[in-house]
Amino acid sequence: MPSEPVSGRQILITGGAGFVGSHLAAALVPHNDVRVLDDFSAGDRSNLPDGVTVVEGDVREAATVAEAVEGVDLVFHEAAMVSVPQSVEQPVDCHELNGSATLTLLDSARRADARVVLASSAAVYGDPDSVPVDEDAPPDPQSPYGFEKRLNEQYARFYDETYGLPTVPLRYFNVYGPRGLGGEYAGVIAVFLRQCRAGEPLTVEGDGEQTRDFVHVDDVVRANRLAATTDATGRPFNVGTGRSVSINRLAETVRDVTGADVPIEHVSAREGDVERSEADLSDARDLLGYEPTVSVREGLEALCGPVSRPDT
Repeated sequence: MPSEPVSGRQILITGGAGFVGSHLAAALVPHNDVRVLDDFSAGDRSNLPDGVTVVEGDVREAATVAEAVEGVDLVFHEAAMVSVPQSVEQPVDCHELNGSATLTLLDSARRADARVVLASSAAVYGDPDSVPVDEDAPPDPQSPYGFEKRLNEQYARFYDETYGLPTVPLRYFNVYGPRGLGGEYAGVIAVFLRQCRAGEPLTVEGDGEQTRDFVHVDDVVRANRLAATTDATGRPFNVGTGRSVSINRLAETVRDVTGADVPIEHVSAREGDVERSEADLSDARDLLGYEPTVSVREGLEALCGPVSRPDT
């Protein structure tokens, strides 16, 4: 781990009891005064490290956000509706939580003169024409989730250029790791692990040749810490590994790492599924100093290990 780039700061993490937010809190609390805003509708109190201050409330409520931001000089904005399918089913709710709430947060941060690092997403690219995809590729989001993440980036740039509020959106690719395996929409790694542990076939949608860039949460935390001090503000950065893996290969790796003796079965393709996804990390390397450190196999080995006996 490189020397700590963020220390002695007054920090707010929205959604700090969730997956990425709780890992950020754990990394930052030894060197900073860390405050967490969360309504615990998705995050869990048990995820929070000792030493954080908790503001329990809804990020959609302006007064709550203003209270949470007061006195801080750095905000990591992780609170969001994270499910693409849910955003399609509930677009108005997605706009309120992912769009309007972010604008409210940016305006509160402007008044507090607090830098904002925002969680954006590779969903802004849609299904790119070619990979690896860099930040200058034309955005083509395919869901309300993607629309709102792109809108947030544009507002971040507006606040940076118009009000001088330093903002850095980070386009997360497929994040996985500890505490990221629960819930209805946890992702393909979580599905494969559950199937291995249950002794069930691993179900691959379509031909399995669609690719994803799976990035470990430790690397995502590293990118956030670097974004907190960069001079390259007002523009987004990709956060991935720069290497993609097919879903077929992922299934084989999960099966190999866990030692599960289960077959791989193909099922119907999911409508609208992105075919290829892989991050170009040139700008993140050059301007943030970001370098991923955890390979997919290493991450899976640390995450799951053998499943020789049933869960208890």
